[in-house]
Amino acid sequence: MTVSVARLTDQLRRLGVASGEMLMVHASMRRVGTIDGGAMGVVSAVDAAVGQEGTWMMTLGAIDEWSWVNERPEHERSALLAGSPVFDALTVPADPDIGVLAEVFRTAPGTFVSDHPEGRFGARGRDAEWLVADVPWDDYYGAGSPLERFVERGGRVLRLGADDDTVTLVHYAEFLAPLAGKTRVRRHRLVRGPDGPVVRVVDTLDDSNGIARYSGIGDDDEFAVILREFRATGHVTTGRVGGADAELFDGRALVDFAVAWIVEHAMADAGG
Repeated sequence: MTVSVARLTDQLRRLGVASGEMLMVHASMRRVGTIDGGAMGVVSAVDAAVGQEGTWMMTLGAIDEWSWVNERPEHERSALLAGSPVFDALTVPADPDIGVLAEVFRTAPGTFVSDHPEGRFGARGRDAEWLVADVPWDDYYGAGSPLERFVERGGRVLRLGADDDTVTLVHYAEFLAPLAGKTRVRRHRLVRGPDGPVVRVVDTLDDSNGIARYSGIGDDDEFAVILREFRATGHVTTGRVGGADAELFDGRALVDFAVAWIVEHAMADAGG
């Protein structure tokens, strides 16, 4: 059955989404189901739910067919990137692994996109431009990042059938956690400079393989474990939106929980 935008908006309101608030959205269109207008119908429904005074954001990532370069020794990377496409925040598609909605959201009129090849977000609404502007070059999920602004503004996370390991906000908790020996990475990216293409180095916490090793989780993904344990605290509002199991919760509450969890479960050698 096709769900109308009006019905989807009503379901979001019943879940607790309020006019004027700030949201970060993670969604699986496969689980949300058939919506009038497809993924753009979901964009329209969230727009309507937060209203003209509200703002919402998504993680976008970016397609990077040259990511293999960063698996090579650092002294080789600049030469290997010569002749590769220059990152363009306005044209590079969202990472397909994030899902169909991210690319539709990115290209929808009125969406602002951050100019960063790694920490790339999109946002819509009243405070969208402010939220995604000036992403820190290094540690782009940390101090001064859209994630920090989101938490400071009292943002809430809306999950529409997304997998448990897809909670970008936990990266901000990784940055805040008072943990020694966090694993870091250096990535080389070809970007636009004042005089043409230039290779720049991004120095950041490891957001691909994790900042530490953790005890007691076996082969589970730590982000998924954190969300499941946070969910068990009773601080998550649940419901149905379209065909998806939906969740709504406070961003700061998740970050505080995740920081404590990381400190408790990180092994002594941290990054290993």
